[in-house]
This record gives sequence, C-alpha cells and structure tokens, in this order.
Amino acid sequence: MDKFSFLDEELARLDSDGLLVNPRTVEGPLEAWVQIDGKNVLNMSTNNYLGFANHPQLKQAAQRAIDEYGVGPAAVRTLAGTNRLHLELEKRLAKFKCAEATLSFPSGCACNLAVISSLMGETDTIFSDELNHASIIDGCRLSRAKTVRYRHCDPAALDSQLHERRSGRRLIITDGVFSMDGDIAPLPEILEVAERHDAMLLVDDAHGEGVLGSHGRGIIDHFQLQGKVDIEVGTLSKAFGVVGGYVAGSERLIEYFRQKGRFFMFSSAVTPADTAACIAAVDVLESSDAPVKTLWNNTRYLKEKMRGLGFDMGKSQTPIIPLLIGDAKKAVQMSQRLFDEGIFAAPIAFPVVPRGTARIRVMISANHSISDLDFAVEVFRRLGQEFGLL
Repeated sequence: MDKFSFLDEELARLDSDGLLVNPRTVEGPLEAWVQIDGKNVLNMSTNNYLGFANHPQLKQAAQRAIDEYGVGPAAVRTLAGTNRLHLELEKRLAKFKCAEATLSFPSGCACNLAVISSLMGETDTIFSDELNHASIIDGCRLSRAKTVRYRHCDPAALDSQLHERRSGRRLIITDGVFSMDGDIAPLPEILEVAERHDAMLLVDDAHGEGVLGSHGRGIIDHFQLQGKVDIEVGTLSKAFGVVGGYVAGSERLIEYFRQKGRFFMFSSAVTPADTAACIAAVDVLESSDAPVKTLWNNTRYLKEKMRGLGFDMGKSQTPIIPLLIGDAKKAVQMSQRLFDEGIFAAPIAFPVVPRGTARIRVMISANHSISDLDFAVEVFRRLGQEFGLL
C-alpha cells in the first residue's frame, strides 16, 4: 500500500481544477522586459514597483558589503549575527518612517508571525480584516488567540464586533494595501475605532511601502497618521527590491519584540549584501520622490486605457490592477496567451482569492515606459475580446 497515494490524488485534483501552480523561470535581472522561460517578455507580474531590484546604487552597495563582511552572517541576530549594517538599517528605517524605533527581520512574513504570536494569547481576541493575507492569518493561528474576521474595509462592522468582545487584550489587524484587489484600508476610520475601544492596532503595509505617501513612506504617511498607529509591519522585498521585513513602533514595543519575537530570535540574520542594499534603497527614496511619481503616472495612464476598453478592475486604488475573470481555468489560459503574445502577467485563483474570483493580476512599475504600456494595452485589447471580457 502506498501511504502517499493521497498526494497524487490531490495534485491531480488541483490540475483538473486549474489550480496547479507552475512557476515560470526568470533568467535575467528584473527590468521592464525580462527573459523568462527562454522568451523576452514585458514583465507585469512582480512587486518591483520602483524598479529597485536591479538598481545600480543598490547593486553597488551590496557588492561593497560582500567585500567588507562576506556573504553570510552565520548566526541568529541574538547570538553573533547582528552586524552594524543591521543597526544602521533599523536607525535609517525609523527616521524614514517617522517612528521611534524599528526591528528588521528576515522577511515580512516572519514579522507578522513574531509580532502577533508574541503579543496575543489564548485569553485575547484579534480582529482581522477578512481579506488580510496569509502571514497575518498564520500569525493569528500561531498566537492561539480568538480570531474574529470583520467585513472587508468596514469600520462599522469592526466597531460592532469590538462592542461584543471586551475581555483580554484586543488587537486590530489590517493590510494597508490589499494585494489581490489593490484597494486601500480606511485607516483613519479604523484608528478611530481602535481608540474608542482602547484596542491595539497593527497595519501591514507590505504593498503600500514605496507606493503611498511622500517619497513612498507608506500608508501612515499617506493619511498623515505618524505616531498614532501602534505597530507597522513592512517588507523590504517589494518596492525596496531586496529581501527582509521590519516592524516599526515605540521603543518599548520594539524592545519587547527583540526579546520575545521567536522568528527574530531563531532565524538567521539577513546577509550583509541584502542589508546594505536596503540601506541604499532608503538613500534613493530620501533623495528623490521621482520613482514614486513615475509609478503613479504609469498607473493612471494604464488604468485609464484599460477602463476605456471595458475591463473590470474591481476596486483597485493602487498600481495593483486585478483583471477579473472568474473561472480559474480561463485565467490560466489567458495568462498563457498573454505570455505567447509577449506579456508576463500571472493568474491568481483559489486559495489565494475566493473561488469564482480568479483574475489576471497586473503589476505596474516605474520601470515601464509609455510605449511599454501602449504595447500592453493593445495585447490586452485583443485577448480581452478573444476571452469575452470586453
């Protein structure tokens, strides 16, 4: 008897439902046009919002760090892995985010797992937006706190649920920008609810970092709420173009997470090269708002063209543009046809989004030129007609 026969059955089911994930292979640096699976295609499927993933200033910083410190830390931060570059990055991020302090992690996912599980326990309650992403969900599960999902971006529903649950610690968690729909959390209204109920508030700004606010400082700067949101989690692997994550807040909170955050305490430190590249990304953003402005000019241009064609882009308010299709198999087929025509845009289906809401997620970058976007519009027009979306 094959005790792993269930694996074949589940993989076959995923394939039949159009949900089997087959990642493509990138064969060069992430620019507007990139070599993928042997084909030169327009890249509209990464989080490289500002074009920093191949930025010369970041590459030079990484190369210098390798020459000075080597390729790896060979330890966790709490033992012998903390490099002066880690401390410099945390100091620079705190200044950039207008926060008292920050703590850097190997990833944004590790931030959520560490922060949520160290703050909350079995007698506590977490109030989480129903469309919060996977690392928030997993952090809630790990904490063993009671998790209450509130209606997406609905402060009134959140307020009602907080009225019903008054015991223990209470933590409200929301994404800043929702990665599958591109809409923005109503953070001022959520903050009002948190203050009215004396609840803690955590915002995960993974997709707002480098996108919203002055010089890409994120959703808190966008709404001018500096110093009012208790905890901000961010990533360095999207707009910053490198890898890693951080949590920002009061000095007291950051010291607590340094002592109690298991995914900080037991994860190897981020490499010197990556850390130096992140510092260089802060340098670039502090010195100029031009990459952020170019990103938004490109976003407005493409959205106007796509809206004019008649595509359903949902509630997007950001450079994340979901082209809603519905059927998962149809989304996979359209993604393949787009690739055939020279565009890399990934299909998104269950379990990442609810069943029946499959989509092609188009991601805009400051790297894109207007001619790139015009090329994309023409391909989308033809395939939109071919697939009956227009």
